This record gives sequence, structure tokens and C-alpha cells, in this order.
Amino acid sequence: MGVITMKPLGTRVLIEPLKAEERTQGGIIIPDSAKEKPQSGKVIAVGPGSKDEPMEVKVGDVVLYGKYSGTEISYENKDYLIMKQDDILAIV
Repeated sequence: MGVITMKPLGTRVLIEPLKAEERTQGGIIIPDSAKEKPQSGKVIAVGPGSKDEPMEVKVGDVVLYGKYSGTEISYENKDYLIMKQDDILAIV
């Protein structure tokens, strides 16, 4: 992966969603139309935070977020999510 030059502002975080599962635990292949949106991803870039809200996540963290959190963006032919730090539920 190349170097990301995008820098989120304020308390926003740039996340690369992890791939959805291709098979169930029993080995059944899940078609694309039935796959759920991933709810975890890797932090690619973080904003500077604010005086009232310092950043708790850092680049490289794997995080969990809500199913409908963030805004989907495409940058250099890759899909990312940009969201506020408050929308992140946990660091894994």
C-alpha cells in the first residue's frame, strides 16, 4: 500500500474496512449480495484532535465501529471510511 497523503481534520479518523467473511464457519460460501458490511477496520490516518477531545486511536489500530457509521470515500482506487472518533466503539 502506498503512503496516504490524506490528513483528517479535527477528531476524524480515516479507516480501511477489513474484508467481510467469504465463508461461514460451516464452510458455506457467502455470495456478495448476502455479505454484511464490515464493522471493523484498520486506522490509516488520524486528525490532530481538539483541546477538549484528545485522540485516543492511533495509526495501525484495529477498531470496531457501528454498522452505519462514517462516510464512505474512494481514494486512489481504494475504499475507506472517514468518521469521528466518537463513532468508534472499541480498539481491538
